[in-house]
Amino acid sequence: MTLAADDPEARARMAAFRQRLQELGLSVGRDVQIEYRWGAGDADLNRRNATDLVGLAPAVILATGTPTLQPLLQATHTVPIIFVQITDPVGAGLVESLLHPGGNATGFTLADYTITGKWLELLKETAPNLKHVAFFRDSATTAGSGQWGASEAFAPSFGLELRPIDAAVDAEFERTIAKLADGGNAGIIVSNSASAIVRRDVIIALAARYRLPAIYAQRLFVRSSRIVAPQAMSRASSRVKSQPICRCRTRPNMS
Repeated sequence: MTLAADDPEARARMAAFRQRLQELGLSVGRDVQIEYRWGAGDADLNRRNATDLVGLAPAVILATGTPTLQPLLQATHTVPIIFVQITDPVGAGLVESLLHPGGNATGFTLADYTITGKWLELLKETAPNLKHVAFFRDSATTAGSGQWGASEAFAPSFGLELRPIDAAVDAEFERTIAKLADGGNAGIIVSNSASAIVRRDVIIALAARYRLPAIYAQRLFVRSSRIVAPQAMSRASSRVKSQPICRCRTRPNMS
């Protein structure tokens, strides 16, 4: 998982996962053994975790997020992988198609890259005088590059100038946000970014401190905030649902 082991969101997801296994009659420790690995937004750690997990020869691997999935696909072509929280797996080159993913991975997608146009549109509706947008993305992943490329294509039609920020490598991103805020007419978009999710408390605090309108790709940012999100953002968040590529009760057929 891309989160840290002590992240409240990670604990909530694991609790829901274990509860569903129990509802299906599978007892952890008796019927199924689970090995957890946590990436915490660290690319090197994700690669080590992938090698470690594949070495255990598991029956199946559940991968959360592109930074977790990419090194797993490089580490094995035989162990079945079920993925969740992936943005545009076809565009990212992670599967061949939604209908026939091929290879050894299948799962659920959040959205395709064109959703970035809707984020820009909603942000502009929320703040009509908006001119400058800090765009959080993961520059090292195909999904991060894809979301950024799509947003760059849409931005001119809304009269917006984008500034890319990778929270994993940009140690000065807080200063960047402060500078944008001082210039006025600024906002924030947080794409499906593992590094931003890990640092969400800082990003949320910055948006509140400088009173910047913000669009978050995932609802967990709103849940993590004590700030009441504008109605438009709440509606936008509720529109984005995970889309299944396939649902498998037995060993996935990857053909």
